[in-house]
Amino acid sequence: MSVHGKQRSRTALLSSGLAALLAGGAAYALARQRSGEARAQSTRNEARMQAIVRSSMEAIITIDETQRIIIFNPTAQKLFRCAAEDALGAPLSRFIPQRFREAHARHVTQFGVTGVSDRQMGRQLVLFGLRADGEEFPIEASISQIDDGNGKLYTVMLRDVTERVKADEALRRSREELRELSANLQNVREEEKSRIARELHDDLGQQLTALKMDLSSVEAALGGEAPPISGIVGQLRGMRQLVDRTVASVRRIAADQRPVMLDDLGLLPAIDWLADDFTNRYGVEVERRIDVGDIAFSPPAATALFRIVQEALTNVARHADATRVTLDMCIDAGDCVLTITDDGRGSPPPHGPRGKSFGLIGMRERARMLGGSVSVRTAEGEGFTLIVTLPLEGVQHEETQP
Repeated sequence: MSVHGKQRSRTALLSSGLAALLAGGAAYALARQRSGEARAQSTRNEARMQAIVRSSMEAIITIDETQRIIIFNPTAQKLFRCAAEDALGAPLSRFIPQRFREAHARHVTQFGVTGVSDRQMGRQLVLFGLRADGEEFPIEASISQIDDGNGKLYTVMLRDVTERVKADEALRRSREELRELSANLQNVREEEKSRIARELHDDLGQQLTALKMDLSSVEAALGGEAPPISGIVGQLRGMRQLVDRTVASVRRIAADQRPVMLDDLGLLPAIDWLADDFTNRYGVEVERRIDVGDIAFSPPAATALFRIVQEALTNVARHADATRVTLDMCIDAGDCVLTITDDGRGSPPPHGPRGKSFGLIGMRERARMLGGSVSVRTAEGEGFTLIVTLPLEGVQHEETQP
């Protein structure tokens, strides 16, 4: 090869080497640039995340797989009354009441395996946290997890629900007070009805009976006199008949208020009287199958059951167009069950009398005050069945309960 050829070869080799070096340098520079951009983007993302965590209205706590705290945001510091420097590195159990710690540790462990948790904001039972000063308080919490390549991290978001729990408790107490007031009003009404029934029966009824006896005596004394006197006798006889009707009316009004036998003889004879009176008034037979053993019903239970039967029969008379009624009362699995069935027209239109019955509402309220319930079975043309279920402990005298 000539000298010029060798020189051209060395020049070409040097040029290609330089190009490769420049290309490598450019690639290295580009890689470093891209790496720097990625790091910058990562730094910006981390800064945004930290800003969100710091400004969150929820308390945010992140723990590692050993359940030690690695993030404790300002809201958590305020909520638990603990500075971040005191919380970081501490076990999460520090902020959980002693009685809940074991269950919480199991929950986190299970969540790490299954990824399933029942702890979500607004969809769970209230939990309890423990402030640094030892005060317990109600919280809602939700939990999530992430694997950062070095292990799992668990983030818990918490919310203090003290005010909501107080409001719920106030509402519960208010409802309980309303129930007690309702029960008291029922008792006052029953006591007033009892007083009126006693006065009608014992006072006015006795006076009318005495008047009837006096009229009968005058009628007997004047029975043998001359014809002019016989006119007086007829008038007195009419007066006696009027008194008879008045006495019957007084007794009926007294019984409607509250049958004396409910207090004197008890619930079962009072139900028998109610059924017989219903048959006499409306011509509808009431078949009774009552088997409650030797249960001694408490006065509130006896009153409630009597009024329920009374209202049920009244509904049959008003709406059912029935020809027969069956009344069953028995003990079943610790409950006293009253069932009243008629063979009438069954379910009326949705807005019919029995479709929107204050009587049925009243029956349900009476049963609920004894811890029981009322259910209905009916269909168009297939009659109507009322089922009242009361727990035995709610209907028995305390001294007769096992």
